[in-house]
Amino acid sequence: MNALSEQNVLPRWLSGERFKPVASGMARLIPPAISFEFFPPKTEALETQLWTCIDRLAPLAPRFVSVTYGAGGTTQERTHATVRRLVRETSLVPAAHLTCVGASRGAVDDVARAYWDAGVRHIVALRGDPPGGAPYQPHPQGYEYAADLVAGLKRVADFDISVAAYPETHAQAESPAADLDNLKRKLDAGASRAITQVFFETGHYLDFLDRALAAGITAPIIPGIMPVSNFAQAKRISEMGGTYVPGWMADMFDGLDEDAETRQMVAASIAAEQVRTLQANGIDEFHFYTLNRADLTYAIARILGVKAKEGNTAFFEKKEAKKL
Repeated sequence: MNALSEQNVLPRWLSGERFKPVASGMARLIPPAISFEFFPPKTEALETQLWTCIDRLAPLAPRFVSVTYGAGGTTQERTHATVRRLVRETSLVPAAHLTCVGASRGAVDDVARAYWDAGVRHIVALRGDPPGGAPYQPHPQGYEYAADLVAGLKRVADFDISVAAYPETHAQAESPAADLDNLKRKLDAGASRAITQVFFETGHYLDFLDRALAAGITAPIIPGIMPVSNFAQAKRISEMGGTYVPGWMADMFDGLDEDAETRQMVAASIAAEQVRTLQANGIDEFHFYTLNRADLTYAIARILGVKAKEGNTAFFEKKEAKKL
């Protein structure tokens, strides 16, 4: 018997973090609302991968699907093209990312008006980061920060606006309290909800909800979930955003670089445990960072109780109608 198991179990259990238990039967779970994030493709092959992913996930009837910008808006035109195609050829609700970094108010407002005219009603409003990791500097004639962008978008049209939240605190925030104050300013400016940065420690998110409520924030804060099958890639993305990557997670992927099949099983196990625990703690909406790969996200949705409806042709519904 190892040393840990020889310790008194009850004191260890009582001193641990408190979470509600995961429901024992799937029938007891009410399927949550879900949404997906995609990124605009850079090549023809990636274009095919993106639309294959959308085709696979669309029958799950997501509440909305967001399309990202690159740093500094470097993929802006590809984002616009993807969003326009979503409006034109699908029945999905696209949410276009829009940043204020490196752009004047007039330029940002013009993009927003073009989205509205194209039928886009949902914007994910972000400050954005300059390309190359340069320090952020507001454009002299631009919106300074995301709260200013939200207020400006509301003046352009009555957009449904989502903003970003950071359970582990934005890397450039003065303090956790200052970061929460900034989130409240964005919501008070007219945003409907916040979507969190990726996190892997469930307790960090639940603690963040407690702090947000104490700060007077009552709008929905949707957890952002990133299914991980490529640990090295996920670690790079996490480090860029200041997300803590726990040692236990590194251990689970250790030695699996050349074993894609086992990585997929480990990834599904990690994400399933995270989302089931969050759901057991009352979370009823999830936003998935798909990385334009559908299979893991689709599997996790099933674990949450979300199923594709038989005969649901959400993706091709509009496209086929135009042929009639």
